[in-house]
Amino acid sequence: MSKVFGYPEFDASGEMILTTYEGDYSAMLMDVRVYKMKAGETRSFCRPGEEIAVLLLSGAVTFRFEGREHSAARKDVFTEGPWCVHAAGGVEIGVSAKTETEILVQCTKNERTFPAKLYRPEDAPWKYSCKGKFGGVAQRQVNTIFDHDICPESNMVLGEVLNDRGNWSGYLPHRHPQPETYFFLFDRPEGFGASFVGDEVFKSVDHSFSAIPGGALHPQAVAPGFQMYTTWMIRHLDGNPWLQTDRCEDERYVWLHDAEI
Repeated sequence: MSKVFGYPEFDASGEMILTTYEGDYSAMLMDVRVYKMKAGETRSFCRPGEEIAVLLLSGAVTFRFEGREHSAARKDVFTEGPWCVHAAGGVEIGVSAKTETEILVQCTKNERTFPAKLYRPEDAPWKYSCKGKFGGVAQRQVNTIFDHDICPESNMVLGEVLNDRGNWSGYLPHRHPQPETYFFLFDRPEGFGASFVGDEVFKSVDHSFSAIPGGALHPQAVAPGFQMYTTWMIRHLDGNPWLQTDRCEDERYVWLHDAEI
């Protein structure tokens, strides 16, 4: 049985492994890793038969792909929007760090080809979800960098959530058949929250992650006083891609949509 939560650490080279195609988190059907890079360091990512998304979490970099070169900078995930390069299998993505930098790399198997693209903050604006509902305690900001509508050739979805302090997200409790991985960051190192995966509850802390099997309910919350950031990554199933309309809320709680709280 696959595990559903993890507390990984960076190795001496600056690599942190979240999920792989084999092992404890194989049910995610994705290879997801985070890298710490020093100023002046360069990394290259290229996997035949696997699409790749490289998401800038913090720092300043130069992206290089398909003969193009672009500079990108992000103070942190709490104050600025995402920069991300998404490319098909066999396309090399180079990342050169100008300052101390952190990036997330999401991969999955995909033989289809599509043009590589740099997504800028204006391409994935933050939008408030659940504003004015549930007593205001499920209000959060969400962006979608790419999904099936934006890139139908992709087998992945990539987006971000920024919880207001003390608030819930993924609420109402919901499920979908496609597996999903959450990666958590907090605005203070002692920040924490709670991540629900089915009937299990885990303490989410900085750089932890949850690996949500298809069909499992997965709301989450952050403690008062802290902002929680989540990278949300979904793997489409063959013939059954995740769509924005696919959110299936737990029928026990749908009455809350009409309740005065």
